[in-house]
Amino acid sequence: MLRAITTLLVFQCLGEGVSYLFKLPVPGPVIGMLLLFGFLMLRPATADAIEPTVLELLRHLSLLFIPAGVGIMVSASKIRVDALAVIVSLAVSTTLAIAVTALVTRALLRRQRREPVAQEGTP
Repeated sequence: MLRAITTLLVFQCLGEGVSYLFKLPVPGPVIGMLLLFGFLMLRPATADAIEPTVLELLRHLSLLFIPAGVGIMVSASKIRVDALAVIVSLAVSTTLAIAVTALVTRALLRRQRREPVAQEGTP
């Protein structure tokens, strides 16, 4: 478990470093997640090794939102000034995320229907 959490934190730190070093407008954890994804594609055995720990973390994912919620409550007076901008950006980004997810899902379902399923024992 410790090795899996260390792996996750190393990739998060790598992402933070890349983001800071190249002054990218993308958050470090997002870059770290992409780096981890690439690494897991190259070494699938690592995915099997970290899977139990990751699944356990996902079971308790809601607890990780508590600090963010507290931070928003503490900063409520600062956010109140830009409330309209925050509400509009949340509505637009949520709508875009749902639309993109729907389009990608539809495209993948169409692709899946077109490709025949390989039978066991056939090349």
